[in-house]
Amino acid sequence: MWLLLHLFSKVFRTGRLTVIDPAGSSHVFGELPGPAVTIRIHDRAAGWRIFADARLYIGEAYMDGSLTIVDGDIYDFLDLCAINLAELEQRPQFDLPYRLGIVLRRFQQFNPIRRARSNAAHHYDLSGQLYDLFLDADRQYSCAYFVSGNDTLDVAQDNKKRHIAAKLLLQPGCKVLDIGSGWGGLGIYLARTGAGQVTGVTLSEEQFKISNDRAAAAGLGDRVKFHLRDYREQDGKFDRIVSVGMFEHVGVNHYGAFFTKLRDLLAEDGVAVLHSIGRADGPGTTNPWIRKYIFPGGYSPALSEVLAAVEKTGLCVTDIEILRLHYADTLREWRRRFAQNRDKVKAIYDERFCRMWEFYLAGSEIAFRRQGHMVFQMQLSRQQTAVPLTRDYILEWERANAGRANLAA
Repeated sequence: MWLLLHLFSKVFRTGRLTVIDPAGSSHVFGELPGPAVTIRIHDRAAGWRIFADARLYIGEAYMDGSLTIVDGDIYDFLDLCAINLAELEQRPQFDLPYRLGIVLRRFQQFNPIRRARSNAAHHYDLSGQLYDLFLDADRQYSCAYFVSGNDTLDVAQDNKKRHIAAKLLLQPGCKVLDIGSGWGGLGIYLARTGAGQVTGVTLSEEQFKISNDRAAAAGLGDRVKFHLRDYREQDGKFDRIVSVGMFEHVGVNHYGAFFTKLRDLLAEDGVAVLHSIGRADGPGTTNPWIRKYIFPGGYSPALSEVLAAVEKTGLCVTDIEILRLHYADTLREWRRRFAQNRDKVKAIYDERFCRMWEFYLAGSEIAFRRQGHMVFQMQLSRQQTAVPLTRDYILEWERANAGRANLAA
């Protein structure tokens, strides 16, 4: 335990961290100004594990209750850690596991079809009741688009769908492919706002069933079809292709295959939009706790990695937009709703699951606020002339469609 306390004395310089050790003694680190947080570590074994690899074992200690928050909450504690992260990154306890993660990342992100299905089931086949307790009414499980500070989560998610649809340049009768179609909300929206036929593919059995039920309930079952299928198994030609929140599950080994498949599926004059989490600080590796408990096989790429793969396929990048704090604000709202419904989540699962989800939502929000994570929307085509030369059409389409009903039935 003393080694961990010594580490904390070197790391925490901004803000103040008070640690109550297993014997009940208090140790104070850092200086104000900055947030002040008090934690309690209940057993020495947890202290040793956190010292060995804080990126993995702080989360595990919080999940199993061997680390509890006495003053503040888990967001406050992780925020304090993020503020002082530069000091921690210089320590071998952080640097060595991180470097090992870089070496092993291609193995960690090896996602052939069978493994990709298993990874998707790990997260997306959880109880549908869980997602209803913190997502918007349309179950949009990706970054919302906050046009104003007064936007509710539901409004911001509608903004996101409209913003993406504008970039797709929908035409009457066009065929659209939605790669990673979730619970069907975006596909149904696109059908309502100009698409002729929408095909969605997902690896989640729960999402597959619910999305088709929703399309039928919306009276669109003849034009909107969802399939339990890997993107690599899809064939045909599509005028428009969209993928939202799925590219994070592809893995660096498969970027070439992904964009080659996208190019082959896209009509000669077609347009595609890719919406994905990214990192602004260059190639890296997935946090080990997130990889183990939340998104096995997942990775948020640097733009340099994505563009290098696109360049080899001959696709044209016709637009890139960076959404900076939109996902932080989305996660803040998810975290608030989860806290509001925590007892209901606990009734579905248990206390350990609630603590795991709290850690996931808080840590993810901080990644976007302080650690260089962002969202990018990349527009792609096979021809440079497939989209207008200025971006005016995006705002014009959004204004023209601002009053349309956005929520799927």
